[in-house]
Amino acid sequence: MIFGMSYEMFILRIPVILLALTIHEVAHGWAALKLGDSTARDQGRITLNPFSHLDPLGAIMLMSGVFGWAKPVPVNGYNLKKPKRDILLVSLAGPVSNIIQAICFGMTIRLLFAVNPQILTGNQQLYILLQLGFFINAGIAFFNLLPFPPLDGSKILMGILPDKHIPGYMNATRHVPVIFIGLLVFGFLSGQHILFRILEPVYRPFMYLIHFITFGKAS
Repeated sequence: MIFGMSYEMFILRIPVILLALTIHEVAHGWAALKLGDSTARDQGRITLNPFSHLDPLGAIMLMSGVFGWAKPVPVNGYNLKKPKRDILLVSLAGPVSNIIQAICFGMTIRLLFAVNPQILTGNQQLYILLQLGFFINAGIAFFNLLPFPPLDGSKILMGILPDKHIPGYMNATRHVPVIFIGLLVFGFLSGQHILFRILEPVYRPFMYLIHFITFGKAS
C-alpha cells in the first residue's frame, strides 16, 4: 500500500497526473505567447516534457489525493498588451485545459460503454485509468480556480476586481498560501484531510456540474 491505496492504483495515477499537469502548464504558456509574452517559451516551458513542469510537493499531494499543483509558468505582464485582462486569460487557460481533459476522459468512458461495454468491463485497468483521468483533472481544475494566491483563481479574480479593491484583497489573503500548504501537508502526514472537508461544500457542486456536462447526469 502507498498513501493508503493499492500499488496498482498508485501506478495508474502517475501517467494521468503527468499529463494533467503538463497540459495545464503548456496551456498557460501557450496563452501567454499568443497574448504577446514569450517568457515561457524562451525558458523552455511550452513543452510536453512533464519533468519541466513538476513541483515535487505539488506532485506528492496529487499522488495522495485530488488537489495539487505544478511549477508555475513564468509570465511577464509588461509584455502583454492589456496586462490585467491578459493575465486573467492566461490564468484561466490552465484550469480550462483540465476541465477539457476531464470531459474527454469522461466522454471516452461514455462512448465505450455505448459502443461495447465489454471493452471496459473486461479491462479493469483501462476503466480505472479513464476514471482517474476524469476525477484528477476535475480536481486540479477546481483547486486552481480557488480565489486564493498563488492559485490561478486569485489572478482571475484580480482581473475582475476594480483596481481599488485589489490591495485589500491581497492583504486579506496574504497568509492563505502558508495555511493551504500547512493543511495539505497535515492531511498527507495524518490522513485527516481537513482542507478537503472545508472545501467539500463547494467541491461537490463543481464535480456534479462537470459530471452532468459529461455524462448527462449529476452522479
